[in-house]
Amino acid sequence: MTDSLSTPEESRKNEGLHAWLGASAISIATALAILAPFFLLGTASGHDIQFHISSWLDAAGQWKEGILFPRWTEWANYGFGEPRFIFYPPLSWMLGAALGSFLPWTWTPAAFVLAVQTFAGISAFALIRRFASSYVASILGVTAYAANPYALLVIYTRSDYAELLATSFYPLLFLAALRLSGLLESDVPPRKCLMQFAVLFAAVWLSNAPAGVLASYSLALLFFWAALEQKKIQPASWGTGGLALGLGLAAFYLVPAAYEQRWVNISGALAEGLTPADNFLFAVTPDAEHDAFNRIASYVAVLIVAVISMLAIVLWRRRQKAAGDSRLRTVVGSLFVLAAVASLMMLRLTNFFWIFLPKLRFLQFPWRWLTVLGVIFALFLGWTAHRRWLVTLWIAFLLMASLTGAYLVRHTWWDAEDVNFVKDSLEDKTGFEGTDEYDPLGDDHTDIPQKQLEAKVISEEESDPAPKSEVRVVRWTAEDRIIELRTEKPAVVRLRLLHYPAWQIMVNSKQVKTRRTISYKAILVPVGAGTSRVEARFMRTPDRAIGGWISFASFLGIGALLWPFRRAALKA
Repeated sequence: MTDSLSTPEESRKNEGLHAWLGASAISIATALAILAPFFLLGTASGHDIQFHISSWLDAAGQWKEGILFPRWTEWANYGFGEPRFIFYPPLSWMLGAALGSFLPWTWTPAAFVLAVQTFAGISAFALIRRFASSYVASILGVTAYAANPYALLVIYTRSDYAELLATSFYPLLFLAALRLSGLLESDVPPRKCLMQFAVLFAAVWLSNAPAGVLASYSLALLFFWAALEQKKIQPASWGTGGLALGLGLAAFYLVPAAYEQRWVNISGALAEGLTPADNFLFAVTPDAEHDAFNRIASYVAVLIVAVISMLAIVLWRRRQKAAGDSRLRTVVGSLFVLAAVASLMMLRLTNFFWIFLPKLRFLQFPWRWLTVLGVIFALFLGWTAHRRWLVTLWIAFLLMASLTGAYLVRHTWWDAEDVNFVKDSLEDKTGFEGTDEYDPLGDDHTDIPQKQLEAKVISEEESDPAPKSEVRVVRWTAEDRIIELRTEKPAVVRLRLLHYPAWQIMVNSKQVKTRRTISYKAILVPVGAGTSRVEARFMRTPDRAIGGWISFASFLGIGALLWPFRRAALKA
């Protein structure tokens, strides 16, 4: 390997269609190798498997109702619902719902992994080919990213499909950041670099919020360090603009998710066992099962950090020899700093930062910094793959990935019925359990009864028997519920619906003040004697409108960045 970065012209040697097709084929093969246990053992039943499957099925069901962008999760809390889709980024549950709409649902988890890890490998190729000395070295980096030990941990033992999707954008995002900061030479004008960075940054946030927080902090550090290294303000100013524009593009999700936290039990995300203090490397808690998994995550972290450290020594020696190549020295130094910070943030000695830095505690698990280290791991591996050591590095990585995968497969619960269990719960209208942090304020979702009618007439006084009544469901979708009823005297209708400020309740076309059940806060609607028409509609709240307008304005900003280039192309 030469001791310099490839220039844009030199890097085009790897830009032919055959090179990209080769990288794509390797990415697919790597993803299929990861999925081999799925074909033999069933679906990996990780921590979050039912959460994601239920989200996919619920979203797909709402598409059939004509709701293209769901906001309320209809079948959570056994049909009483929750605002999950307000708070959980949309790309992962939309992709899962799309795959399940065309494939058998039992295939969907594997199809999701296949699609995402294939894209992850292609994304890594776009970054690593600019540093590797040969095409084969680039392919080593591609394989190393698609099957890095943390990706295997996420797939086999965590089943966090949203985080997996977010990390597939990371190599492209870091490539755009290196260009935007001036650390990597590029023939792309700065404005176009800014646009590319903003779109990718928004894609990460729209895939997984913790990955978005990590990207925000790590890239802010990268831009700041680039400004110090180059002794110029431009890297910091361009980086700030890119981060702001990316957040603006994702504002249609971010603004409601931030504003409406006051309406839910968001602190449930930091329940016992889910705080950073409980999940530093090799942390010890009263929960033996929790500690057993945390040790596995810690072993994976130690493995990745150890490999990065060894590769860093090689790159540091080359950095010292590259006295005439200041760009190489700057890139290597910046990545060293980022890797060191990411590694330290997984240790308890950084607890102060986890407490006081905004939103950082909502990452829950410090070892999530491995999403950043995974990019550096693959990049360093491809970058250091000198011809003399290429075969050795290939063998070493394949051995590491195989042993790590085999260990994780043995420590994972495999269940072929996870998908069918959730699917059956929707088909028989039972629904599924709700989520602690998305539970509307005042509700105790552990008390919610199962298999309830859409609407039930009860007496105004709890001690009195329910009045004689007739109830007809006119319409019942995720965001629009209409019932007609007739009672012989004034009564109360209990809807199969949890109270949430976005719900507007009308009786005979007039908005009414509702009450709630004592324990689980279901909506109680008072009605008079005779015939009544009760309508419940999930309204578009002002915060959603504001977020949408910010995203629209940011989209126009993207168009403004592209306009000069289009005009120049037309003149040419």
